This record gives sequence, structure tokens and C-alpha cells, in this order.
Amino acid sequence: MKISTVARHFREGAKNVGRNGWMSFASISSIAVSLFILGVFMLLALNVNKLADQLDNQVQISVYLETDTDQPKIENVERLIKRIPEVKSVTFVSKAEGLARFRESMGEDGKQALEGYDDENNPLPDSFEVEAFNPQQIAFVAKQIEAINESDPDKPVKRVRYGKGTIETLFSITNGVRNIGLFIVLGLAVMAMFLISTTIKMTILARRREIGIMKLVGATNSFIRWPFFIEGALIGFSGSAAAAAGLLIGYSQLVIKTNHSMGLYMLQLSTFDEVKWLVGGTILALGTLLGVWGSTISIRKHLRV
Repeated sequence: MKISTVARHFREGAKNVGRNGWMSFASISSIAVSLFILGVFMLLALNVNKLADQLDNQVQISVYLETDTDQPKIENVERLIKRIPEVKSVTFVSKAEGLARFRESMGEDGKQALEGYDDENNPLPDSFEVEAFNPQQIAFVAKQIEAINESDPDKPVKRVRYGKGTIETLFSITNGVRNIGLFIVLGLAVMAMFLISTTIKMTILARRREIGIMKLVGATNSFIRWPFFIEGALIGFSGSAAAAAGLLIGYSQLVIKTNHSMGLYMLQLSTFDEVKWLVGGTILALGTLLGVWGSTISIRKHLRV
């Protein structure tokens, strides 16, 4: 295809957008709203997934032993835990180390509250920190550890603790965000395609006489169709560009305020650089594709050339 022909198609496609005025504006607005909502759910899903990954790295099982458990029994419990296939690592935490951690976690108040406790009268038991290969197997691993008492009459394991329900809830939220976002965006996308299709249809009807003359003088089907494809692509790109710009500007401000004004240092949002290309590129690509798709539907139904 010649450069002059391509330029002509772009000029005609741009003119068509202007000719249809309010319908083009309605189509662009519909795509912008649809993709803005999609972007919001994408950002929410990305941050929920990041939070889940952060928690995955912190999720572990704490196994507390009876205070009178001797060293051979401790070593035996450790050996049994390591035999569990799903266990990734086992770390022994002595009662002295546990007291030091507890005192440090409580800060200055802890030093006063725990004053007088030392190795001789340490109330804390020895324990193990157990990490699983898959966080979703935490509950299963915990049950396997608890079962150690069933085969040992001394019942050395006093208590097994883990973040029960946290990971399951987080996965449920992630799936819910994805499903709700997909449902809403699909509905808005159908509406956007309908508006784009209607816009293209109006263009075809308004120019039916001109199209007929072009056909009589030998214009090919592709020559007639291309301006309509470009019109749809321009409408889709314009709407997606508006959505991407508004979304990324808003997210960048949210990241700044979260990190500086709100003081939520424990909440680590995905940085702007981490999401800008993924979210922005996806929205632009989907918007353009949505516009071309709407044009294709309309051309097949209403342009008989």
C-alpha cells in the first residue's frame, strides 16, 4: 500500500470522527470509562498480589514445646518435622533467644516489664519456626506437626500456631477483585462496542451515495473499508489514552500521599515505575482493539461492498 494511500485513509478516518461529533464523543467517553474502571481493578489486583507475596514470605508456623522438654527430645521433634515433605526449613529458637526477641519487640516498655527475667527464670518455651514450600499448605503442615504428639507418649509439642485464615482470605479477595472487575469491564466493553458500531453505521449511511460512486469508479473493498477501521481505531485509542492518563496520574499521586502524608509505611504499594508500562500499555492496546472490533462489526452488517 502506497504512503499516499495510507495518508488518505488516515485523513478520511479522522474526518469521520469529526463528522459524527456527539456520537464519536459518546463512544470515546464510553471506552474511557470502561478502561478506567479496568485499570482501577488491574491496579487493585496488582497491589493485592504484591501484598500476598509479602505475606507469603512472612508466613510460618511457630511450634512451641513443653518447658520440660530435654535436648534429645528436641532433636527428635526437629528430625520428625524435617521429614514432612512440604516443609522447606526448620529453625530452632531457644527460650533465651525467644526472650531476647520478645524484649526487643516491646521496646523500652519491654525492658521494664521483663526486668528480672533471665535464663534461670525464663517463662518462655523452646520453639521451632517452620516454613512450608507452598503457603497454601500451611494448615496441612501444622496438622502433621500436631500429629507428632500422637506417636510420642511425652507429647512434647505444646502448641502450634500459624496465620490461619489469612492466606485463604487474601486469595479470596484477589479472586473476587478479578471476577468483579472482569464482569464490570465486560459489560462496559459491550456498551462501548455498541456505541462505536452505531457511530460507524451512521457514517456509512451518511456516505452511502459517496461509497456507491467510489465503487462504480473501481474502488476496491479494502480501499473503502480502511477509513472506517482507522476511525474505530482512533476512537478507541483516544478513549484509552484519556483513561490511561487519568489513571496513571491519579495512581502516582496516591503512591506519593500514601508514602509521605498518610504514613502507611507498613503498606507497600507497587511503585509507579512497576505498573506504568503494564497498565498503560494494556489499556492502550485494549482500547485500540476495542475500537477496531466495533468498526468490524458495523462494517460486516451495514457495508455491503
